[in-house]
Amino acid sequence: MAVLIQGDLNNVLIEKKPIDMDKSEWDRLDKKALSTIQLCLTKTNNVLQKVLMEKTTFTLWKRLETIYATKTLVNRLVLKQQLYTFRLKEGEHLRDHISQFITLLKDLKNVEVQIDDEEQVMLLLCSLPHSYKSFRETLIYGRDNLSFEDVKGYLLIKDKLDNEFSSNSKSDR
Repeated sequence: MAVLIQGDLNNVLIEKKPIDMDKSEWDRLDKKALSTIQLCLTKTNNVLQKVLMEKTTFTLWKRLETIYATKTLVNRLVLKQQLYTFRLKEGEHLRDHISQFITLLKDLKNVEVQIDDEEQVMLLLCSLPHSYKSFRETLIYGRDNLSFEDVKGYLLIKDKLDNEFSSNSKSDR
């Protein structure tokens, strides 16, 4: 949605063209919005394949909503399972991991599943591999609570420092 808004294309998410708009202008905007969404989906090829046959932005958007935003029990359970089994593998980028974690939280919120702040903290910290054990222990030692935003911030700072240290180590060789 943000990409469509940025391109001033979100107005084509309606089923029929506005009365005061020229058909050729409507078709141009619709094709532009449709291709914008398709380009955003190229990273998730399996999703793109499910919606590639849609011919209008409206039908594509509705199809994506049925895939991602249905509030069925099955969808909620699948998303919860993805969140509770989500793990950072050694060597993967922490920044990407946090971004994917936040996406899972947003997907759950879209299907009306609320994960409170303390549980978000616990799930994020538990998703980290064994190499983060001392960091995790240092972070929680002597605290009664931590906010998700605080933990995310500490992890991003650690990631930045680790990357700088790694870069400096390579240049010293």
